[in-house]
Amino acid sequence: IASRMPRLREQVELYAEAIRLTEGKPIVFRLLDVGGDKVIPYLRSEVEENPAMGFRSIRLALDRKGLLRIQIRALLQAANGGPMKILVPMVTDTWEFRQTRVEVEREVERLKREGRPVPSKLELGAMIEVPSLLFELDQVLPEADFVSIGSNDLVMFLTAADRGNPRVAKAYDPIALPRLRALKHIVDMAAKYNVPLTMCGELAGRTVEALALLAIGMTKLSMSPPSIGPIKEMILGLDLKPIREAVDAALVEGAKGPSIRELLLGWAEQQGLVI
Repeated sequence: IASRMPRLREQVELYAEAIRLTEGKPIVFRLLDVGGDKVIPYLRSEVEENPAMGFRSIRLALDRKGLLRIQIRALLQAANGGPMKILVPMVTDTWEFRQTRVEVEREVERLKREGRPVPSKLELGAMIEVPSLLFELDQVLPEADFVSIGSNDLVMFLTAADRGNPRVAKAYDPIALPRLRALKHIVDMAAKYNVPLTMCGELAGRTVEALALLAIGMTKLSMSPPSIGPIKEMILGLDLKPIREAVDAALVEGAKGPSIRELLLGWAEQQGLVI
């Protein structure tokens, strides 16, 4: 399978096994998200000077619709009449999300024609990780069943700094004023349109960053298992209201006082939080 694209049947089996292992808990499947630092042997691509901003993710999938349709078909079949949540990665413009929904609906109709079960509840979500989408959230949110912030790429694009490059590490502060304002805008817009919002990536896996996300209204965070204990301990000892008020004021007033990170560390010390 590693050297070739998995056949439809193989994909269905893999997705069905993932669904079985969740034992009824929610599971979200992301559509083909390759290119950049994600390389698969069976998909040849040209060398690009800046692959992170190149022919990747949903751009590639919509260009090669055969790949996209097979994956969607496999996901819908794997649902076997149960619920299915599909996430569209790296949405740059709303038309990409709309076109993906067209492909999903096309495959649903195929299942119906073949007499196969269709998902009992089908949800399509958008990954917010390209800054341009922040300026048309009023278009994509009414059409999305849920959204997720792709924190790794979003912060990288907002800072024009690669988090893996130590020479520009100082520019990569994900909770500095400009980045936290952008994240707060997403949180507020999702609340306005009543669209469920989650955080994806590694941002929420660090205590100070998690505290910043809680302060701007994020309630669903993703993190690796080793991070759960420290962050849970912090949350259990947390009085969030005054911290939220202080962060809200800092986001409005700008850089007149301490940085967001310094502000949060001060509150953590005051409340005796382990950061």
